Amino acid sequence: MAPPRPARTGMTVQMLLDRDWVLALSLAFVVAVVVWFGHSVKEFLGPSESLVLLPSFDGQTFSDANDECGRLHLQCTVIARRASDRFPADVVMGQEPEAGARVREGRAVALIVSTGVSIYPMPDFRYDSLRDVTLTLSRLRLRLAKTTVVPNDDIPAQHVVGQDPLPLTSVREGSEVSLTLSKGPPTSVRVPTFVGMNVDQARDAAVTAKVHLGQVVWTPFGTDGPPRGTVVRQLPAADTRIDPFSLVSLQVSAGPGVAGYIVRQVHVAATIPLADDVAHVRMVVKDQTGTWNVYDGYAQGGQKIDLNVTAIGTAELDTYVNNELLSSSTLGVEPPLPAIPRGKNAKAGASPGPLEGITPEPVPTF
Repeated sequence: MAPPRPARTGMTVQMLLDRDWVLALSLAFVVAVVVWFGHSVKEFLGPSESLVLLPSFDGQTFSDANDECGRLHLQCTVIARRASDRFPADVVMGQEPEAGARVREGRAVALIVSTGVSIYPMPDFRYDSLRDVTLTLSRLRLRLAKTTVVPNDDIPAQHVVGQDPLPLTSVREGSEVSLTLSKGPPTSVRVPTFVGMNVDQARDAAVTAKVHLGQVVWTPFGTDGPPRGTVVRQLPAADTRIDPFSLVSLQVSAGPGVAGYIVRQVHVAATIPLADDVAHVRMVVKDQTGTWNVYDGYAQGGQKIDLNVTAIGTAELDTYVNNELLSSSTLGVEPPLPAIPRGKNAKAGASPGPLEGITPEPVPTF
């Protein structure tokens, strides 16, 4: 017996319904692919208005680069400033992201800006300690290339004897500096017997003994004084062991028949404060003869000025930088006039002998 006809009709209807769903889904998929492909083509042929093609800011002044960033709706920020031989000061020398990148509006762009070339005179490091020099090099952004140690009895150990580049040579930021350092003298030295020597012999003996002389005070002792240039006293005393950089002072006869004020020969030095420009320096001595300049000229900041000064009687040294007093120091004080000896053999009005009437410790008055 054949199945009833209504059941077959129901199956046919269900198949038709399933086929319509498949067709609808297929059509929806095709439409999605077409939309996606069209959007991709549009993006490829014409980028979105929210993306910006980043230009190259290298070589522009920061002001111009900042204006350009504002026009493109970008945020330019300086992340570093560096010295450069190629780019003048305040000119962009680098950027991130790089030129040619596509970025969204409002994106931050990092810029590196040049500070230009920093050229300045090389400081005078002579006699300075290695520690102080290292700090100065770091501050000036110079690099210590190498150090060499040499024997030297006049400069303390690990202090600068010489340098390359030389003082006041023009250098630029990042330059290399080489230093020659002192090995230093012995830990102590023995003071020779200078009394009775001629002052020139005493100077030679001091060099041999590695002793440094300080003030040499030429003293008038009257008609009965020792021969001119004879060492009469010394401080410290002979055979004393002293630090190799302690100074030994000498009192020297000005010669028979010489009367008047004490004459002092003193080594003086002044370090000019660091400054960008040269400074006008005056070193003025005031003594019994009046006021006079021992130095009047220009010097670079950090430069050392050292010279020998001859002063008569009570004296002081004033150092001026750009007409402002930098320092003042006493070179010596004239002692009171010696008393005339009144022994039983003394004659009225007679001049004192070589050591009579002279204070037994004259060095404080040198």
